[in-house]
Amino acid sequence: MDMQDTVLVDVSAGVARLTLNRPDKLNAFNDAQHRALRDALQAAAGDGSVRAILLTGAGRAFCAGQDLGDRDPSKMSGTPDLGDTLERFYNPLVRLIRSIEKPVVCAVNGVAAGAGANIALACDIVLAARSARFIQAFSKIGLIPDSGGTWSLARLVGEARAKGLALTGMPLSAEQAADWGLIWKAVDDDALMSEAESLAAGFAGGPTIGLGLTKQAIQAAATNSLDAQLDLERDLQREAGATSDYAEGVAAFLAKRPPAFTGRRS
Repeated sequence: MDMQDTVLVDVSAGVARLTLNRPDKLNAFNDAQHRALRDALQAAAGDGSVRAILLTGAGRAFCAGQDLGDRDPSKMSGTPDLGDTLERFYNPLVRLIRSIEKPVVCAVNGVAAGAGANIALACDIVLAARSARFIQAFSKIGLIPDSGGTWSLARLVGEARAKGLALTGMPLSAEQAADWGLIWKAVDDDALMSEAESLAAGFAGGPTIGLGLTKQAIQAAATNSLDAQLDLERDLQREAGATSDYAEGVAAFLAKRPPAFTGRRS
């Protein structure tokens, strides 16, 4: 399997569908899959015809995190530098997902463990099959949650639940994840992909610039003061209001017809 085979890419009708494709390894990351996913995300981000991204996994898992066979201390000379692994692969991936100025939908089709769980949580809208489980598996091997896990867990579910999940490694069901506000919603297994596709298609027909600015604003709120956030809203609203999609949205509203958004600034 070459690098490109580790992530399947399909682009049509404004949606880039990216599928992690190492099902025999539960889509656990090796270096090739990292590079392939980063390349695919960067290509989708830079493609003007792509207005939404849908990420999922092949087989019975979404992603089991790092392929530990590639980071086995017994097969290494010297002490492994897992910080280097984060610096070169996981941190750039999370930053990339968060920075893309288009909605990123994640369809968690099965277990999401370790970094696999936290990469899913970095996406904008997360749907999960009811059979899926989110597992902060790091404590089982003496590590800390990475790929933004310590940040996203604490922010989304609070310190008590974040510590509980991280310290125990307890599997969290999709329904409980939704109830706790960790993800958008849990969906029946056989309806997951149709609902995710429908959601991504809706975004692909939406006001892309405005959606991207909304994503930017909400993410900034995690560290901004209210005053700083009000100023940011002013600046981003000025930018959104100058787009052709705003003019079309108002015209469609007044004419009581569906809008025909182009996803372009002018």
